[in-house]
Amino acid sequence: MDTALTRLVGVRHPVVQTGMGWVAGPRLVSAAANAGALGILASATMTLDQLRDAVKEVASRTDAPFGVNLRADAMDAGARVRMIVEEGVRVASFALAPSPGLIAELKAAGVVVIPSVGARRHVEKVAAWGADAVIVQGGEGGGHTGEVATSVLLPQVVDAVDIPVVAAGGFHDGRGLVAALAYGAAGIAMGTRFLLTSDSTVPDAVKARYLAATVRDVTVTSAVDGLPHRMLRTELVAGLEHAGRARALLRAVRRAAEFRRLSGLGRRQLVRDGLALKRGRNLSWSQVLLAANTPMLLRAAMVDGRTDLGVMAAGQVAGVIDDLPSCERLVDRIMTEAEEVLTALEGLRAAR
Repeated sequence: MDTALTRLVGVRHPVVQTGMGWVAGPRLVSAAANAGALGILASATMTLDQLRDAVKEVASRTDAPFGVNLRADAMDAGARVRMIVEEGVRVASFALAPSPGLIAELKAAGVVVIPSVGARRHVEKVAAWGADAVIVQGGEGGGHTGEVATSVLLPQVVDAVDIPVVAAGGFHDGRGLVAALAYGAAGIAMGTRFLLTSDSTVPDAVKARYLAATVRDVTVTSAVDGLPHRMLRTELVAGLEHAGRARALLRAVRRAAEFRRLSGLGRRQLVRDGLALKRGRNLSWSQVLLAANTPMLLRAAMVDGRTDLGVMAAGQVAGVIDDLPSCERLVDRIMTEAEEVLTALEGLRAAR
């Protein structure tokens, strides 16, 4: 299927595997890339050296294009940008809007810049700064999310900009891909659906918890880090929602210290990143501390398999997913179903 997205990044299919922290590592990214999708490596939980090693590992596993998701507010963002340019990474994606300077540096090196955004005004801003495409996530998406459903947000964004728009939030099959194309998108991006594949390194116990979930088991809460966050409702989430702020902050400080040890970040850099996060998202200091807590809660589930102690970010589609295909099988199934739907629609037109 030929779309503006496939032409822009050089993949076979208009499907993106999003950069999920602790989940989108070399094995998943290379499997998605080999399946013809755009795999995106998550870097926020890696040191610069770890990221370089991960990029090299992906490149050793696939000849297909892939991307790296970067934190625009990280103090070493410039060094990471230079590294992916040196390593020949095709795509740079961002969870927060990158600065015009970062966009210009990447584009000058031939790297495709694709920020992820959740509001029309943000899309207009990054498009004016020179972004090559955008991933637009509606409220159905997992992790930090907004209030506007994809079916409402997507056409607004498509009408507002002239760059390719990739739809995220609520997609898991070929019918969704056709729907996104009908709205004017150039493809779809999926996180939860790729997390629930046999190529994902997420522990089996965690995958089983996702597969057992219904749509009612996926909730949005601000109890974890002070921002709306879509995840599976668990006993831990319920406990955080009922815990006092002082107790939550104490836990956050402890986990932030542990994250500093695992990530290799010095105290000074951690404080600098906190200041950047505070300014970039207009957070209070208590929210900054809670945000520092999040990586460790995600790691507890996605790496350690502790469904009782960890947070499991999830799109609403978790409630309708019931299998663990390989990335190759998943992408093939999506594309086959999309072609069948398009053929059926053409048949309706011909019957008139």
